[in-house]
Amino acid sequence: MNDASHDTSAGTLADTFAERLIAWQAEHGRHDLPWQNTRDAYRIWLSEIMLQQTQVATVIPYYGRFLERFPDVAALANAPQDDVMSLWSGLGYYSRARNLHRCAQVVVAEHGGRFPADPQTLATLPGIGRSTAAAIAAFAYDAHAAILDGNVKRVLARVFGIEGFPGTPKIEREMWALAESLLPTTDLPAYTQGMMDLGATLCGRGKPRCGECPFDSDCVAHATGRERTLPTAKPKKAQPERYVDVLVIRAGDRVLFERRPDSGIWGGLWSLPELTPPTDARDADDASLRERLTGRAATLGAKLGTVQSLMPLHGLTHVFTHFKLHLRPWLVTLTVSSTPSDEADRAWLDGAGVTAAGLPSPIRKIADALSLHASGGAQLSLPT
Repeated sequence: MNDASHDTSAGTLADTFAERLIAWQAEHGRHDLPWQNTRDAYRIWLSEIMLQQTQVATVIPYYGRFLERFPDVAALANAPQDDVMSLWSGLGYYSRARNLHRCAQVVVAEHGGRFPADPQTLATLPGIGRSTAAAIAAFAYDAHAAILDGNVKRVLARVFGIEGFPGTPKIEREMWALAESLLPTTDLPAYTQGMMDLGATLCGRGKPRCGECPFDSDCVAHATGRERTLPTAKPKKAQPERYVDVLVIRAGDRVLFERRPDSGIWGGLWSLPELTPPTDARDADDASLRERLTGRAATLGAKLGTVQSLMPLHGLTHVFTHFKLHLRPWLVTLTVSSTPSDEADRAWLDGAGVTAAGLPSPIRKIADALSLHASGGAQLSLPT
């Protein structure tokens, strides 16, 4: 795990690690975040779910809005899923929102509205993994449980000189064992917060501030000049690219939206209808592509009227963790002969409806570009 030159000090470092970290956190750590200074497991759980793969600054306004709308777990459990997804819109990783809602319902139905104190029981709830369960239990109940999120993996890899990509089972098992061995017997909330703070503020990905770190004299990465190479990066492979054509179907002052399936990207959110199966990067003037688009639009708008025009709009690219998505929107105008009516997973939304709906960020950008929102009024403002 460590270089041979550091083996003799490993025991001393492990023995003093928790004490030094807690002392550093008391003086230099974060103490005024909105979800701190509480033992309310609901608030702690909400913040931990939101903070998964998301920066603190991004989470803070969402956290406040969620608590205002859903002040306790029962309020969240009883809320319509659309309300939850709408408030989550823009925060990304939308399976978290669906799991958040399901978890609240399970806590109310099976645990009397109280989050379990046992980390292993917490980890069985929707959307709560081993590390998140440990964080909730430590902060709310002083549980003796180790966390191992991305920040903690980075700290352990650097301080103790752990080689190998942390995402592999072997290295992750090694890190879990180390994380558990370092736990103190007391001050679990301060220790847990210290691990989070150290990774988030000093031991960052790009430019670690080693001179301010409580472990700079013992850190293997710092001593061997490997701050930039530890933890070992994930082996790179070509990022797949997908091309999707979406239809902005307009009927008077309303636009058609479809609810996404719960599985897959943007699960449960409202989005613009897509051309299926997906297309490739063909030119917008491709005759067969236009024929397919017109056919799909005609099917979706069959109860209202006929397709009057089909116009390509400026596309946009959205980068996910595992692939790159190229969206190409098409404006479809219908000659309306009847009033639009909603169906189970389809809705004709006016400006106010678009503003209130839970939309994925790229679709929201398209809506904003076309002024499909309440502030722009009911009429569409189209590019020339």
